[in-house]
Amino acid sequence: MSVKVLVVEDEDDIRDLVEMNLMRAGFEVLPARDGAEALALAREHRPPVVLLDLMLPDMSGTEICAALREDERTARAFVIMVTARTEEEDRIEGFEVGADDYVTKPFSVKELTLRVKAAARRLAPEEGVMVYGEVRIDPTAHRAWKGGDELVLTATEYRLLQYLAEHEGALCSRGDLLVDVWELPPNLNTRTVDTHIKRLRQKLGDHCVLIETVRGAGYRFNHSALDG
Repeated sequence: MSVKVLVVEDEDDIRDLVEMNLMRAGFEVLPARDGAEALALAREHRPPVVLLDLMLPDMSGTEICAALREDERTARAFVIMVTARTEEEDRIEGFEVGADDYVTKPFSVKELTLRVKAAARRLAPEEGVMVYGEVRIDPTAHRAWKGGDELVLTATEYRLLQYLAEHEGALCSRGDLLVDVWELPPNLNTRTVDTHIKRLRQKLGDHCVLIETVRGAGYRFNHSALDG
């Protein structure tokens, strides 16, 4: 899946040029002409990288950057300020509200693309690691984390979490889980699945919404539940 980049620029020719070059580099570009459109796209798509013009018709780039940092859905985006201003005060103000990098106009499109690539590499998860909000699952190491803390899971709890994540969006019946996680008969009359789901949710804390109960049928791993 290509990395999403939000490009916020009110000058059509500059925005189109940047969009074209980033798309050629393999990025998925979300173009925005003003702050309101930019914030709406950021909250909907959660792009990991944002190219943000400082001077926009409805609000300043610093206001947009501050709004991104205050929203948990967008707070971790890598923000590159793009502006014609070169005053030190403007740079300081941008960094104070959470900008990660700063590029002045006129800029080299090649250099800008390289900066976006570098930002994307910094934010990319380790190969094979599944990421859902603050939860990371590493199938190779058989370990999982929430934020910076490793989740203390039993071997069965980990297998259950990994199985649900690998079947994201699909209904996992209790019978499926008994067979594939516990290697037990699917029609066994036991509360084992429900008990383990309850414990796993407790350990996930505010990310427990990832595991949905489908009443009378089983469970579903739903990444989009974090958007609520």
